[in-house]
Amino acid sequence: MKTILVLLGAVFLLSACSPTVGSEKWCKQLKEKAKGEWTANEAVEFTKNCIIRLDDDKK
Repeated sequence: MKTILVLLGAVFLLSACSPTVGSEKWCKQLKEKAKGEWTANEAVEFTKNCIIRLDDDKK
């Protein structure tokens, strides 16, 4: 039981937290990533949250 708790704790500490999809940090991270490495879902979310959102702010 103690071993399982230690392993779960290690996994929790070593896992990286990714930014929320659509946040400014996420948009910036995706801009830095090569477009050939984007998934289809990332491309759709980027368009909806990073490009269209920016156009809404200009109105």
